[in-house]
This record gives sequence, structure tokens and C-alpha cells, in this order.
Amino acid sequence: MPRTRTIVLAGLTAAVSTATLTLSAHAHAHASAFGERAEAARCAHPAEVLDLTDWKLTLPTGEDEDPTEITQPELAAFSAAPWFRAEDDCEAVRFRAAVDGVTTSGSGYPRAELREMTDGGADEAEWSATDGTHTLVVKEAFTALPEERPYLVGAQVHGGDDDVTVFRLEGSSLYITDGDDRHHHLVTGDYELGTEFEARFVAEDGEIAAYYNGRPETTISHDGGTNYFKAGAYTQANCDNSTPCDEGNYGEVRISRIDVTHS
Repeated sequence: MPRTRTIVLAGLTAAVSTATLTLSAHAHAHASAFGERAEAARCAHPAEVLDLTDWKLTLPTGEDEDPTEITQPELAAFSAAPWFRAEDDCEAVRFRAAVDGVTTSGSGYPRAELREMTDGGADEAEWSATDGTHTLVVKEAFTALPEERPYLVGAQVHGGDDDVTVFRLEGSSLYITDGDDRHHHLVTGDYELGTEFEARFVAEDGEIAAYYNGRPETTISHDGGTNYFKAGAYTQANCDNSTPCDEGNYGEVRISRIDVTHS
């Protein structure tokens, strides 16, 4: 009897061992397949996440009052961490501008920002608010604000030499501006960093309507004829009003969708 039990146990042991090997092989194959899918999902460039065909990029790097600009076709395969990078999961693009960044000659504040272009990125866009319908949709989240002066612009309509209207965060208060009136319309007074929302501008018939998550917020009168859209991180702080004066003090925006239509 003892011998019989030993044989049966040995058989069970062999069966379990075989099953374990089979399960282990399946698990390894599944893990390999998952790893391949995860690796395939990684994005090397922001243009793999967002359609940047008709955009150019301004970065907070370069020479004084001469920031780096990236145009097509270079922009299609360009990234510059941490200022302009795709998230590893390909869900969004991060735009960052530190308070000590290089600025344009027309502004005292640094930016990592897209500027609307046409013809596959060859020419700068310029449209009239009284002719046709012009729409910008940006799905974004403010993810970091500079210290002391926690102000950051995430999307805007620009006209000529100045902005017309923007989505502007000041601390936890999200505003839509009207020219120099930066507090024209309060969207929410309790915005939390990292909260994704949809910003939308629709320009037609001499007016620009602004929407937040599909909800109409305000309408601004504007009949200018040299307009274009911008989106990214336009930090409203610099080393004169925000410390520390280094690249660790910055504003950042996460954008997962950007669409422009003209009709």
C-alpha cells in the first residue's frame, strides 16, 4: 500500500509540474505580448499625439529676445524635454515654460507655445473675425504654476501685435480675458491643477464666443483681420516677479487634443 501511494503522488507531482510549465509559458508569452504593445504605444515625438501639420512652435530657449522656433517639416519629428514632450502613453503633450526662459522681443514672459500656420506649416495663418467661421478646440489641463505669480495662459486668439482673448489661470481662478481686461469673465474660482477641460473659441460676424466644456461663457466683440490661434504654456511670470529664478520654477500645460477649422 505505501508503494502504491508513492506512485500516485509521483504522478500527481509530474502532472502539476507539467501544468506549471504550461502556465508559465503562457504567462511569459502574455507578458511578452503586453510588453510589445506597451512599447509600441510609446511616443517619441509630440506630433505622434497631436496633428501639428499647420503649426509652428516657440520654445523658452535660445538667445535673448530670439527664442527657438521650430517649423515644419522639422516639427514633425521634434521634441525637447522638458519644454515640449509627448507623454510615454501617447495620451497628451506637455508644454513647459520656466520663469528664466527666453522671451520674444514683444513680451516679457516665456512660452512653450504653438502658433497657427497654413499650407502644411509653410505660412503664418491670418484670418478675419468678420469673414467666415474660425474655431479652435483645445482639450487641456494646467499642471503647474510658477511661484509668487501663479499665472499661466493655455489657449488664445491673437490679433496683430496683441492677444485678443485667452484662457488664463491665476491660482485657482480661471478667466477668459478681453484684451487688457484679464479678469473679464470668471469661468471658475476653484480650478484644481491637473483637471482636464475643453477650451473653445468660435470667431464669426465680428464676435468671438468662448466655451468651457461645451458651455458658452462669454462673447467678445472683435472685428480684426489679422488673427490666429495659439495654444500651449505661456507663463505670465519672470525672474523680476517670481523666485527662484531657475528652470525648476515654471508653468506647464498638458494638451491631449487640438483642432482648428475654418469655413
